[in-house]
Amino acid sequence: MKINNIDEFHCKIKRIILSEEEIQNAVKQTAHMIDSLYDGTPILLVSILKGSFVFLADLCKHITVPCEIGFMAAKSYYEATQSSGVVKITMDLQQDISGYHVIIVEDIIDTGRTLNDVVRLLKARKPVSLRVITLLDKPDRRMVDFQADYVLFTIPDLFVIGYGLDYGEYYRNLPYIAEFRQTMED
Repeated sequence: MKINNIDEFHCKIKRIILSEEEIQNAVKQTAHMIDSLYDGTPILLVSILKGSFVFLADLCKHITVPCEIGFMAAKSYYEATQSSGVVKITMDLQQDISGYHVIIVEDIIDTGRTLNDVVRLLKARKPVSLRVITLLDKPDRRMVDFQADYVLFTIPDLFVIGYGLDYGEYYRNLPYIAEFRQTMED
């Protein structure tokens, strides 16, 4: 998908689902929860790129326990609004996680396939503990039995953009979460 101008960009934003203020308040609360859970124990935050990079950046600014950052990339959408069902790890962690308390920071859990595969992969590497925190959970779309340890927001079965979430690599820069307008009749 190529967008040619700002009007074309904005006409695909159907409505705001979660405001910037709602998101930031939930991120701060989540950081405080992490601080109390780990009580000074160092952690490793693992961002699943590209969608969760904004969430990770905001979250780690509010965490006070010592933390390291790691990145992985997994892909299942390939410029569509439906998951392909094929999860591909396109970038793996470079460090040994066996001595870490690991928190996977995810943008959205939809079918659950991506996180299920990533969690299975990381658990095999024997971290001290492994938790999953997701900004958004869309349980109506779940295709595998997967539950995050902590969910900031549960949303209905809508294709959403903003705050790191994209359509065709656009819209990640929106400071809020919006419903994507797939056709002009929406």
